[in-house]
Amino acid sequence: MASIKKRDVVRLILGERFGRMPVKFCSTAYAPANIALCKYWGKRNEELNLPITASLSVSLGALGTTTKVCLSTVARDEVILNDQPVPVRSKFTKALSTYLNLFRPSPTVFFRIETRNTVPTAAGMASSASGFAALVFALDDLFGWGLSKRHQSILARLGSGSACRSVYEGFVEWEAGADEDGMDSYAVPVPGVWPELRIGVLTISEDQKPISSREAMKRTRRTSSFYEAWPVKVAHDLELIKSAIDARDFELLGRTAESNALAMHATGLAAWPPVLFWYPQSVAVMHDIWALRDAGLPLYFTMDAGPNVKLLFAADNEKDVLAAFPAVTLVAPFAEKRFGPLGAAAPTGC
Repeated sequence: MASIKKRDVVRLILGERFGRMPVKFCSTAYAPANIALCKYWGKRNEELNLPITASLSVSLGALGTTTKVCLSTVARDEVILNDQPVPVRSKFTKALSTYLNLFRPSPTVFFRIETRNTVPTAAGMASSASGFAALVFALDDLFGWGLSKRHQSILARLGSGSACRSVYEGFVEWEAGADEDGMDSYAVPVPGVWPELRIGVLTISEDQKPISSREAMKRTRRTSSFYEAWPVKVAHDLELIKSAIDARDFELLGRTAESNALAMHATGLAAWPPVLFWYPQSVAVMHDIWALRDAGLPLYFTMDAGPNVKLLFAADNEKDVLAAFPAVTLVAPFAEKRFGPLGAAAPTGC
């Protein structure tokens, strides 16, 4: 059987709508970044971004991406990132154009993409997750597809694996699935609202990572002697985090998320060549957190594929965390519900 390509999946989802022209000239949408409390690290299918394990994240509210998609008036795709034109030959523009080819109704139809991130781009802060989710919302509205959230999630995954989780707010699980075409690999909301939960985003560096998450995962899976234990670790941690959410057990949530993050990074350290995203400042922050916890402050952290640290704590401890880390950006994922473009630019379907 021939291997399934991304365009085959798009045809499955769009059906008779595949190849239709847009019904609008422009559409704008927002999607939040997300941080994984139980990480996605490794693919069973590179083409379709299908994961080896499930993962679980929490969205970051107003930290994310707003994307406007219009039909271009010039004979090429145009990309504007944070108000700055991106060169046509850049890796960023080429990646977007390649993704847009999945939906382009004709070789003569081009798009103008204006995207704005409130998180650093390509710095391990899930900008690709919010970026592709926002793009899918905007394309759904532009073409009038009326897709379900499940199908939006699958299309976002084709752009960036973790983007499938950014189609929802709150706690979200990405189900790994087992089907060859990936139609059973999508995100679902995890029940549970936790108004007291706080996340502190501590930006160590906004520089682009020296190695992409995609390449780091591939190298780690291929060469790390620790990787065999990773799926077992994920299965264990996933159940603990769900139990913590259900019981609002902050200590269980914090220690499990921190342990999961350190285990993910450990698999990369055991790869060859080693994959190390941490900067000296990242390690210094870890030591500061451990010292504060030893002194009685219930504070934990998680880190994705980059040097930046995300703090996990409760609202009651916000003052103490700010005193220790004045530069932190506070996020209260459940304190208020965002409305606007998220989920509004495109109908959710059935």
